[in-house]
Order: sequence, then C-alpha cells, then structure tokens
Amino acid sequence: GGASRLGLVGPIVEQPEYNLFSRHKVESEFVPLYSTYGIGLTTWSPLASGVLTGKYSKGNIPAESRFALDNYKNLANRSLVDDTLRKVNGLKPIASELGVSMAQLGIAWCASNPNVSSVITGATKESQIVENMKALEVVPLLTPEVLEKIEAVVQSKPKRLESYR
Repeated sequence: GGASRLGLVGPIVEQPEYNLFSRHKVESEFVPLYSTYGIGLTTWSPLASGVLTGKYSKGNIPAESRFALDNYKNLANRSLVDDTLRKVNGLKPIASELGVSMAQLGIAWCASNPNVSSVITGATKESQIVENMKALEVVPLLTPEVLEKIEAVVQSKPKRLESYR
C-alpha cells in the first residue's frame, strides 16, 4: 500500500458505523482490506443510536432517551421511520426465542462478524453497561439459522462489490 511505499506504518484498524441497518462499508466496501492488509474493525453504533434496543415505537419516545433531547430531533425523525420500526419489531421474537435482550442481540450480531475486533457501545446507566457486555455470551447463540432469521427480517445485506478498479 501507499504507506509502505513511503516507509510508513500503515493503518491497522478502521472505525466505521456498523449495525443491522448500516452494513455497506463493513460488508462490501472494506472487504478487500481484511485479507489484503489485515485491517481490523472497531465499530460504533451497534444499536443504531438506540433504535435496535426496541424501546422506541411510533409516536413513543421515552423521556430519558437521547431522541427526547432537542439536538437529536432530526436523528429521531430519520431513524424512527415505519419500515425501520417494523423491522425492529420483527427482531423481538428472535431475541425472545434466544432469551436475550434486543440490545444484546444487536451487539452480538456486530461482534459475530469475524472482521470486527471490537464494538464500541454507549451507555447512560451502569445497568446498560452490564447488559451490553452480556452480549458476548450471546455470540455463540447466533448460529447460521439464527442469522438467516435475522436477515429475513432486516433484509439489509449489501451486495458485495467485485472490484474497486
């Protein structure tokens, strides 16, 4: 790569947004980087700004949530659309069947990608940190069959690009 030609140390990690609704970079654009350069990923927003927790519904924004804050109104309007909320509701039976929370399902799904080295989570309460970390115990439950069920609901898998040249 360019860094080695210049005698520099090249990048070893990228920090993209990655969740069930934002997958294109990680699963399409960056694919050649993993094997060619050994790039790992430290991803952020595994719960799509909290949407994948399942706490939001049409017309219902909990008072203590980020979407209730004035500076998040635009993000709330873009995020809480009918199609997205329908998909989140479709994931609830899968989480229930596994005996896990929606947050754990979303974080575990991100962590199950072999190219993801680390998942950055956010929390406003200690209990959320504890719940989020339990997602590591959920990763082994995400069998190919469970992943297929998830994909059948969200239908967000990007097409892989053949070449960048």
